[in-house]
Amino acid sequence: MAPVNCTNGAIVGCVAVFSLSLATLSYFLFNQQRTFKNPKSKSHKPNSCKKYGSGIVGLIGNTPLIRINSLSDATGCEILGKAEFLNPGGSVKDRIAVKIIEEALASGQLAPGGVVTEGSAGSTAISLATVAPAYGCKCHVVIPDDVAIEKSQIIEALGATVERVRPVSITHKDHFVNVARRRAEEANEQAANREKSIQTPNKDKEQTNGETFEEQNDNYVFSSGCTGGFFADQFENLANYRAHYEGTGPEIWEQTEGKVHAFVAAAGTGGTVAGVSQFLKDKNANIKCFLIDPPGSGLFNRVTRGVMYSKEEAEGKRLRNPFDTITEGIGINRLTQNFMMAKLDGAFRGTDKEAVEMSRYLLKNDGLFLGSSSSMNCVGAVRVAQAMGPGHTIITILCDNGMRHLSRFYKAEYLSQLDLSPTATGLEFLGL
Repeated sequence: MAPVNCTNGAIVGCVAVFSLSLATLSYFLFNQQRTFKNPKSKSHKPNSCKKYGSGIVGLIGNTPLIRINSLSDATGCEILGKAEFLNPGGSVKDRIAVKIIEEALASGQLAPGGVVTEGSAGSTAISLATVAPAYGCKCHVVIPDDVAIEKSQIIEALGATVERVRPVSITHKDHFVNVARRRAEEANEQAANREKSIQTPNKDKEQTNGETFEEQNDNYVFSSGCTGGFFADQFENLANYRAHYEGTGPEIWEQTEGKVHAFVAAAGTGGTVAGVSQFLKDKNANIKCFLIDPPGSGLFNRVTRGVMYSKEEAEGKRLRNPFDTITEGIGINRLTQNFMMAKLDGAFRGTDKEAVEMSRYLLKNDGLFLGSSSSMNCVGAVRVAQAMGPGHTIITILCDNGMRHLSRFYKAEYLSQLDLSPTATGLEFLGL
């Protein structure tokens, strides 16, 4: 046999392949080791799941549960974070995007070639824009113009249409959620008119509402190939809740082998806190579930006093719609269908300063670069640990990372203007 001629190119190729294989193996082992396992528990059979994902949708969920070392050591509790920022779309909202679209397709409310519309402060829109193409659909997002600009830039880069509107009350017809609902109706009307014109080819100039069909087409924002619209309605669509009851909750239960004492998270739509809390309570009624609520939101008072009430609203001091806080995607001043499914034992109030300080503390001590809602959730986890005492296992959600919050939550000049510049050297901002 002739000797193999190992040229420089071949050697480089071999090394590259070996390096890639080694990196892949290291990543797999790293994730296996970093997923929380109770050190006192016996080994159990691995999940009987596929060894590969079916496209990008197959990568969503089954996120690691990681021990937040600094907070655990400081409180004497095992504080564990569900690393939802590792979903392909970068946040916990990937779960509900898939569930909403799949249920809509199954029910016939959405068809391939249709457009999914949503009013979103950012993460849900990014997730919908990420997964919609996998189902042959497009995405149209209506977003408040006061959220971090990088969120709308990401959505546009993903191929979705972005419509920025001024922040107004949910009762206003031009609230971003109401505009998104109208856009779905317009897409359905356009598709119906096109179908009608196809069925009556000799009357393609027929008038509808005083305009010809051809004239109407110019008024729509959707392509001529659009098969209709579907309003995702993340706040009221219970597919949101079901995504967490059927996915996130069971994963937490399995990853902790049922050895969990408490769960805490903030709420925006309410789907995460509702789905997870109800699942855990169904498994063990002794598990305590809590809400952590940002400034201006009415949910804290709803949970603790039974009424929706906000001091900022009562005094007419609302500086930002729908509430005065720099955190994004959490807090609300109305009850949603999703939140009403939650089973909560109590609530804690968090502040913007605490969220800012927590984000910098975790970055410095744990290497965790978290977004504003994730940081608030970690504030909540410490509050629960302080209330329950050492020796408990507490779960929270790490919703997204800090990359979507650079222009506000992580911008020094912006924080300085609001007197929110971080100054803490430890956890003294939480009394530790």
